Amino acid sequence: MLEKAMSKRIWHFAKEPLIIMGIFLCVHSFAYAQYEIWPSESMVPTLEVGDRIIVSKYVYGYSRYSIPFGRSLISAKGRVMGSLPQRGDVVVFADPKDPSRVMIKRIIGLPGDEIQLVAGRLIHNGQILPRVFEKSYRYREPAGNMVSVREFSEENGQGRGYHIAERTDRGRLDNTRRYKVPTGHVFAMGDNRDNSADSRILSAIGYVPLENIIGRAEMIAISLYDCNDGKDIKCRFGVPFSRFFKKII
Repeated sequence: MLEKAMSKRIWHFAKEPLIIMGIFLCVHSFAYAQYEIWPSESMVPTLEVGDRIIVSKYVYGYSRYSIPFGRSLISAKGRVMGSLPQRGDVVVFADPKDPSRVMIKRIIGLPGDEIQLVAGRLIHNGQILPRVFEKSYRYREPAGNMVSVREFSEENGQGRGYHIAERTDRGRLDNTRRYKVPTGHVFAMGDNRDNSADSRILSAIGYVPLENIIGRAEMIAISLYDCNDGKDIKCRFGVPFSRFFKKII
């Protein structure tokens, strides 16, 4: 009787933390996850080094890459309850060449789309995407170098706008071949166009298989961005509160 009473008391105190932990694990496994942007600058100005983002996993369905330990537990390829991302979505995915590495880029092309860059301008299915100059500025990279960029607002064929950064329109990835996105893949690029390794480099990342997509980046939860790098980002007491709970577009 004493052992039974003791077991009941232990369960009474332990059940609530266990239930909370179980809910947390389920949410983290199947609904949302957190990732930190570090040390990549490939999504500047949309995302800064030090941003901690919330990613929705269920929006595109599930694959072995979107579930913890999925690659070890699941051998089947493809997605369950899968749906295509939209052009312009910012997504987190497993690097096709090194699946242990998680990357974040913007979806530029869907299966069947043709993509090309000419003199820094993005051409989607034969149409040059409009872009509008916003501002120029200099900032210090994490490596310590000062760089100058121009920021543009760009709009895709579905009328979805976002901001990009360009150092030059004559960079090594500003004039490319014409890409045809294969079935079951997407074409992903960083918003920091001259400082992003992405689908433009077929020998490195290349086309991203749909099953490699982990989820859609929804919001910046908090940020540890370095307020001293020179960008016009509002900080108070050295903390970029203006980036907290900011929706990712």
